[in-house]
This record gives sequence, structure tokens and C-alpha cells, in this order.
Amino acid sequence: MEGLVLDTVISKAGARPAAALACASTRLRAAVADESLWRRFCAEDLGLDAPIDPDGRPLPSFQVAYKVWLESFGMYPLPLVKRVKEFWNSMKSWLSENFPEAAQTLCKGVSEAQLKSAEDDLGFKFPMPTKLLYRFCNAQLPFSEDDDTNRRISTHGIIGGYEFYDHLVNVHLSPLEQIVQETKEFYHEFPDAFNGRKLIVVATSWFRPKTFLLNCSNGELYVGTNNILIGEMLPCVPRALIKPTDNDLPQDGLLLWLEEHLRRLQNGMIKTRMLMRSRYISLYPEGPPSCTSAVTNGVKVRASGVFVPEYPQSPGPQRSFMYTYSIRMSVPEAIMLGGVYYSSCQLHSRHWTIRSRDIVVSDVSGEGVIGQYPVLSPGQDEFVYESCTPLPKAPGSVEGSFSFVPGKLSRPEGKPFEVMVAPFPLEVPEYIF
Repeated sequence: MEGLVLDTVISKAGARPAAALACASTRLRAAVADESLWRRFCAEDLGLDAPIDPDGRPLPSFQVAYKVWLESFGMYPLPLVKRVKEFWNSMKSWLSENFPEAAQTLCKGVSEAQLKSAEDDLGFKFPMPTKLLYRFCNAQLPFSEDDDTNRRISTHGIIGGYEFYDHLVNVHLSPLEQIVQETKEFYHEFPDAFNGRKLIVVATSWFRPKTFLLNCSNGELYVGTNNILIGEMLPCVPRALIKPTDNDLPQDGLLLWLEEHLRRLQNGMIKTRMLMRSRYISLYPEGPPSCTSAVTNGVKVRASGVFVPEYPQSPGPQRSFMYTYSIRMSVPEAIMLGGVYYSSCQLHSRHWTIRSRDIVVSDVSGEGVIGQYPVLSPGQDEFVYESCTPLPKAPGSVEGSFSFVPGKLSRPEGKPFEVMVAPFPLEVPEYIF
């Protein structure tokens, strides 16, 4: 074979057979040395568009790059290496553009030796996808004994969270050394519930406690409820998607969870917001169907809810789960009543109807919202507030209305009017964050 035909055969054979062919003859060695072949192999197998090593340092050729990457990651299926690499590249890119403060908390990946040491310390092996996640990035900076440093990074968890009343949660992805330390503490604190189970603590929250645990035996990811003391946990990822022992492309709950989180960040379903003069990732959905929107007389209300598994609830047969919801009010263009435009309006009261499986479980009214009576004007930022409600059985929904007066409560310029809140869902989602 000559020329294009030979190049095509080598290209379709793949990198490993190409390397073997190079040992057969001088002519084949010269054909395999074609840099365009290795550029293609690097792109297809590793997602590389430049000859660099795993730390980003330049290398003399794509052939050398392929060899270096194979020496570093040859113990893993290359499709999985490419997938995890592309996840972290995309996550870092999103954070750098939208949340640089959090991007600065990401740590350099660990070595195989460090992973083995952690496994030996705990007495069991981690799932392959989780090991690769930590090879490329050792999650986020751990909290320290320095209170000022901790406060500075406390809202920078890449998983994010929510706030309502005095309940504030912000979830950070744990670095390897913190996984080992907190897992040992976890087993010591809850010996009856967890001894004998190969669980590791992979993410924890700042402010209020919230814990995510990975089962290293079956690859399932869980979040602890307020009854975690007795071992109560909820799955965070659909079990049907988890394939921890697949030879070609194994996927555990942690990898699937992080990929889904990234998709929500990229498509704008969740966004960053300000909290205590610091930016954070808010888990309140921003798009349909989880977030609903309605406009009445020019006043726009957007609303969405989030499941809160860690919130304390009374045990027993009447136990319910907690949901927090976020309400955003604004006047995008103008307030108009009966053909008359107004420059502002002020909230007076609220009315909520809460349903559990289509049965009304709560019908409440009251003045203001969380003690506030916001004044809305065209072009201003949204007024945002968060609250919560228990629900005995999911799925459920919330709908209602707000009563506004044109102008201000102290000086009304017209008759009160009702602003609708479109029904928004309350449910335990397939992916819990």
C-alpha cells in the first residue's frame, strides 16, 4: 500500500495499532510518524487540539503528546479520560467567565500515588470515574482554621445553594485530603449507621450542614437528610444511569451529578446571584418548567422552588419534607391600570394556595412578604425574596397572588390590584443538589 490508502488504513486502525505497525518496518515507521495522523488521534481519543501534557505544558509534537498522555492515563479507558477532561475544561471555562472567584478555589489534580494512599487509608477503592475526576482537578480549597479565609470563600462552592430566613447552604466539592478526613470523622460519629459501607464524603456545605456521600461499591451518590444520624439518605442521580463497571465508559453518580450541574449552568437554568456582598451559585431554577412567569398590569412575577432534604422535620408518620421557593418581582416596562400609566406600585399583601397531590393543604394570606413591602418601578432590578413551606407528599405546587396599590401605601394613586403568581412545582427531583 502507498500514500493515501496506507494513511487511511493507519488512521482507521487507531493509535495503539499504529504504534505497533511502526515496529514492523522502516517504511511503516515513516508512515506512522506523519504528524497529521497523531493530531487526529489526539483529537479523537483525548480531545486535544494542541500538543500539550496533562499540566498544559507544550510538547514538541502530537505524537509525543499522545505518548505522554498514555503514560499518565493508560490505566483508564481513553473515552472516559476524554469525557472527564472535557468536563473539567468546560466547568473551568464557565467559572472563569461567570464566577472567577470560585474558579480560583479549584486545585491542581492529584497523582495516582495520592489516590492509592487515600484508598489504602480508608480501606477500599474509589470508582474509576471519581478517581479520574480527582486526577484532573482536586476539587476546591479546603476550609482552614483561618476564619477570614473561610469567610472569603464560604459562598464560592461550585455546587451552590440557597438561603431562606436563617437557613443558608452553600455546597463545596471536597478535595481528596478532606474526603479522607471527613469520611473518617463520619464513620466515627455515626458508627451504627455506616460501618461496613464503603461511603465517602464528596461534598459538604458551609453555614448549615448538608452532606453528599458516594457509595464506592455501586457508584451511587446520596444526600443525607436531617435523619442522617440513623443512616437516612436519598439518591441524587437516577440509578438506571449508573454503570460503575462498564468496560468502555463507566459512569458513577458523582460524574453524572457534576455533568448535570454543568449543563444547568451552561443553559442558564441556574445562575449566580449576590449574597452578603458576595457572589454565589443559586440553585433556584431560572427557566421553565421549574420556574414559572406571569405578568399582570405590567408587574412580572417569576417563581421557582428547591427541595431541601437537610431541613429539620418532625419524625413519625406525619413527617413532611421542606421546600424553599424564590419569588422575583419586577416591572419590565410600565404599570398600567385601565389605560392609565403609573410610575410605581407597592406591595400590600399576599395570598398562597399550596397543594399536595392536587389536594389543598394550605391556604394562607398575610401582609407584605418576610416583613417587607417593596416598591416597584419600571426598569429597576427584580425584588427577590425567599421563603419555605413543608409538604406532606410530593409532587405539589404553589400558586397565589399579590395585592399592589398604584403609587405607595402612604399615598395611593389608584385602587388596589391583584398580580398573579403562576403555579410552580414542588417535587423531589431526579437530580438533587
